[in-house]
Amino acid sequence: MSTEVSSEARGNPARPSEVKPAVSGKMSRESVTIIATLLVATFVVILNETIMNVALPRLMVELGVSAPTVQWLSTGFMLTMAVVIPTTGFILQRLSTRAVFMLAMGLFSSGTALAAVSPDFTLLLLARIIQAGGTAIMLPLLMTTILTLVPVERRGSVMGNVSIAISVAPAMGPTVSGLILEHFTWRFMFVFVLPVALAAFAIGAKYLTNVGETEKGKLDFLSVVLSVPGFGGLVYGLSQIGGGHGGQAGPSPVAIGALVVGVVALAAFVGRQLSLQKGKSPLLDLRAFKFRMFTVSVLLMIVAMMALFGGVILLPLYLQEVRGLGSLETGLSLLPGGLAMGLLGPFIGRLFDKVGPLPLTVTGSILLVLSLWQFSMLDAGTPVPWIISLHVMLSFGLALLFTPAFTTGLNPLPKHLYSHGSAIMSTTQQVAGAAGTALLVSVFAVVSASSGIVTGMNVAFLTATFISIAAIVLASMMRKTEGAGPGHGGH
Repeated sequence: MSTEVSSEARGNPARPSEVKPAVSGKMSRESVTIIATLLVATFVVILNETIMNVALPRLMVELGVSAPTVQWLSTGFMLTMAVVIPTTGFILQRLSTRAVFMLAMGLFSSGTALAAVSPDFTLLLLARIIQAGGTAIMLPLLMTTILTLVPVERRGSVMGNVSIAISVAPAMGPTVSGLILEHFTWRFMFVFVLPVALAAFAIGAKYLTNVGETEKGKLDFLSVVLSVPGFGGLVYGLSQIGGGHGGQAGPSPVAIGALVVGVVALAAFVGRQLSLQKGKSPLLDLRAFKFRMFTVSVLLMIVAMMALFGGVILLPLYLQEVRGLGSLETGLSLLPGGLAMGLLGPFIGRLFDKVGPLPLTVTGSILLVLSLWQFSMLDAGTPVPWIISLHVMLSFGLALLFTPAFTTGLNPLPKHLYSHGSAIMSTTQQVAGAAGTALLVSVFAVVSASSGIVTGMNVAFLTATFISIAAIVLASMMRKTEGAGPGHGGH
């Protein structure tokens, strides 16, 4: 593996402020500081992503808005993420690490401050959109930095720490917001997050140095124009189909229209990326899919995210509507699973470095199928401790999938595809999460309308079980990948 920072075909000498990857298996103190700073920042922005859901009923009352209107605080956030993430591959190559971090945390911190003082719904929605812009950039930035700084033999253990941010943070969101809403106004959800965000911003401003080099690629305007309705239309259409579990007969014309526009624009976007000539940088460089393990890993992530997001939506519905638990009790019931997923991440990462992906992903996918199958047999009297145990089992299965999928998929990419590979993985996560939510909530809604909530829940979880069988097939195809030098082609 080439461990030098490549200046290939760019003629840029390394600047004094740049950090180079470790030549041996050890990382410099500077590299550890950079990754730790990015990890804390990523944890905060992802925690914020799920902190709002529990508060929506209270915001309806306090801001005097309807349920479909208040839902835009979540939908608007998700749409912004879907539109911004595909651009991060280009942004990360065009700007320095430090500049991208300052942009991400600057947007997030200012959005959080605006949310805390928003006098009405319109400003609160604007604040959430600004927050989402910063959130969208953080995870691809973290992934790209790890790929650049961490030697291949240690990437599993470092990627395992990333799972703390992407697993524990969303699981803690509802619990944290439930505790805050018990004692304070909704504004304290943002007051609580703001000091941590500002501290991460300040630490980054002081210690963060540039990783790798920037490129002078030209932004293709048509790619940007196509990506907005492509990814935005797809995610919005899917979220609208899955949004109304009020027993309506079918998807609305608006949702179908958004999906059609999204699919057509996305097809045109893909065609444009493949046809771009040298001199103009593709917004998302799809040559990453030439690497077989990258493609298999992305497909495995899609299946896992569909199962994860479906469970995240359906389980709280079951606990609240069937079992009558309050929002705080529901959050606390789901917390052990989120903690298990995150805390096991570093251990699974170290194990991955020793044994490779195959034993971990096969075990994880089997646990995924078994836990979802057990969820499909819940009834109105299922003991809550058993439900918590199943959720921990589901989370353990997902933990065994996420770290190996991220690391195996990104390892073989050459250096110039790091940022694009990270952006593709983050984009597909968003779309798969929206698709999983849409499908499972729609199944739940249709069956519940005719056969009751419990039957609707059973059929929805059974659908998730069948989808997750694909994870076993994909997991069995996983193979250990070595790092690629800057010039490598596809596998």
